[in-house]
Amino acid sequence: MDSFLFLALDYSLRGFAVSLFGTLWIALVFWYLATYLISPLRKIPGPFLAASVAVNNLAIVGWTNLWRMYHVTQGQSQVVLHELHQKYGPVVRIAPNVVDLDLPEMIKTIYNTKGDYRKTEFYHGSSAKSNGRIIYNLFSECDPDIHAQQKRPIAKYYSLTGVLPLEPHIDEVINYLCQRLEEEFIDGSNAGITCKLDQWLLFYTWDVVGQATFSEPIGYLKNGFDFDGTIAISDTAMDYFSLVGQLPVLDHLLDKNPIYRIGPPAFGNITNISITHLLDRLQGKDTSYHDANKPDFLDRFIDAKDKYPDIVDDSQIISYLMINMIAGADTTAITLNAAIYFALKDPRVWARLQKEIRACQSSLDAAPSAVPYNIASALPYLNAVVREAMRMHPGVAMTLERYVPPGGLTLPNGQYIPQGSIVGMNPYVIARNRSVWGEDSDVFRPERWLRDDSQESEEEFQARLRLMNNSDLAFGAGSRICIGRNLGLLEVYKVMATLISRYDIELAHPHRDWKTHNSFFVRQEGINVKLSRRS
Repeated sequence: MDSFLFLALDYSLRGFAVSLFGTLWIALVFWYLATYLISPLRKIPGPFLAASVAVNNLAIVGWTNLWRMYHVTQGQSQVVLHELHQKYGPVVRIAPNVVDLDLPEMIKTIYNTKGDYRKTEFYHGSSAKSNGRIIYNLFSECDPDIHAQQKRPIAKYYSLTGVLPLEPHIDEVINYLCQRLEEEFIDGSNAGITCKLDQWLLFYTWDVVGQATFSEPIGYLKNGFDFDGTIAISDTAMDYFSLVGQLPVLDHLLDKNPIYRIGPPAFGNITNISITHLLDRLQGKDTSYHDANKPDFLDRFIDAKDKYPDIVDDSQIISYLMINMIAGADTTAITLNAAIYFALKDPRVWARLQKEIRACQSSLDAAPSAVPYNIASALPYLNAVVREAMRMHPGVAMTLERYVPPGGLTLPNGQYIPQGSIVGMNPYVIARNRSVWGEDSDVFRPERWLRDDSQESEEEFQARLRLMNNSDLAFGAGSRICIGRNLGLLEVYKVMATLISRYDIELAHPHRDWKTHNSFFVRQEGINVKLSRRS
């Protein structure tokens, strides 16, 4: 009898659990349906039926963020988004409250200098938590007033005038890069060994950041590999950031969990490097490698602390140092890799680039082995190749989200986006807008940045150039434009001109394509080359 009652109770509890689960499931479906039907964005087109088998063709785009989370994990979300715009037009709903725009004419409205279109919680995933408090940095801080306050003490150091004094630091790293490439791939028995150039350029940019920030490279070029695991940690952190950014509440359940952290590996090494260098500098223990006559970013951040003591303390200096380290290397390497890869894939482009750089050899012979910035930046075709590479393969290729401010947003076609909705543009998508870039917007053609004397007047070219410049989101725009863009371009122009002036470079497998993965930063691999001294 007891066994019978136990079984009956067991079946009763199971039935209750099934009923409760079913009720909750039905309630959730009705809640999503009601939310979808009453949403002011419901008339905006989008992939109502997700095409991917992985999401079982469920109508979830207008209901949840799961659809875009899935595509982020696949690493090609920018391509999917571009295809959506080709299908639905310039205004596409990609999540319950998110609208992606392919409207270059709206860049100055949404990404303006007033800051009324505030960043969303998408960016919070790049913040850190310390002693129970979330610490926002220059990138993740969404409040425009706080961001302006944090940026003000150091902004001048990132202007072109501010970064040019760092050129001797960059020269040291470029010279060492050349030395290491010759040791590993050109000299002696190593001649003809295939070079994974994408890796070595990444080592270069990380070491430049260390040299420019602390007067000491981190050591990737010396070791020839990710010896401390920081680069791998950076990749994992970006994978995490790009995923939880689609559903920011996940960050509070994972990395910012108050009970038990479940997140990506912390940047412990970078934090320790930053703290150690700050303490050594303040105590005068780094004179063996730091020359006060060659100031670095740490010198300048300490100066900012003296001038703005109410804003900049030691913890703020650490924040500045870490954003320099973490954000300053990957995007520069991405631009370098893209410029060299696309140019090498087109023999005509590579030949013209070689000819232009080597034509100024008399100037280069009188200069240090690293080509000076004033020479490299004055080369028209090199500039065109770099600009075109950033257009075809921007360092960042996810929607740059902003909240619509009070008063809403009226689009050129008359559509109204209410306050509190999220709008944004993807640099990859905008860079393929045919109204700006022409019918060959999917083609790498550096000449689009130069005047075609047979086709247009100088006035026509300048008008076209203004349109392209105003439509360029490679570094963002407005008050949140990338603070490190001048330093990044300084690194890119100098090292490209130096490598091409010194070496013959060719793809080891010209018919193979590289591999890319978009985790906000669009990483590349597979740029395998053969190097030899210039013939």
